[in-house]
Amino acid sequence: MNRKAACEVYRRLLLQYPIVDGRRHFLEFHNSFETLILTILSAQTTDRAVNAVRDDLFSRYPTPEALARAEPEEVEPLIRTIGFHRTKARHIVGAARKLVAEFGGEVPRTMEELRTLPGVGRKTANIVLSHAFDINVGIAVDTHVRRVSKRLGFTGSTNPDIIERDLVALFPEEVWRDINYLLIRHGRAVCTAKNPKHEECVVADLCRYYRELRGGEE
Repeated sequence: MNRKAACEVYRRLLLQYPIVDGRRHFLEFHNSFETLILTILSAQTTDRAVNAVRDDLFSRYPTPEALARAEPEEVEPLIRTIGFHRTKARHIVGAARKLVAEFGGEVPRTMEELRTLPGVGRKTANIVLSHAFDINVGIAVDTHVRRVSKRLGFTGSTNPDIIERDLVALFPEEVWRDINYLLIRHGRAVCTAKNPKHEECVVADLCRYYRELRGGEE
């Protein structure tokens, strides 16, 4: 897909899923520390499940210093309802300890530094930079972004790093922060993994997957 068509997709999706009060996220965080911890916890887990544990977690451990003093075994019961909770308990405690030991208790503001933290890969770092600091150096690629990007024809790959590269090449930098949000919204509401709702899709006429599907029916 060329940039003109991609930007038309963006325009239509923005009309379909308006960004209200600048909110482009689904997790209930209120500062950079919460953004980091909840995003680590959200891997392979629904946002609803993560939001359900946030109050208990942060009432007990409201700061990096408090979480750094905990043992993973103390944290596990607070997050046991989310997937891979034992591994994630180790990750968030380890991340808090590194924040305190190496970054003065502050969440770092660069991709390179964030990726030194346990449980933080490129996707998580992109989300933290964008939502906590309004720094956009790329586009976070999760399961919805991967699926919708491939179907629409933004990319021919299923590799998140290649998909991100293709997306940043297609879209101007000033809308990078919107792309993740809009593709997730569309992936959840219409372009679902099973039985996508083609009749409800506002970009069906621009979609490679839909064209190929219709071509196979003719």
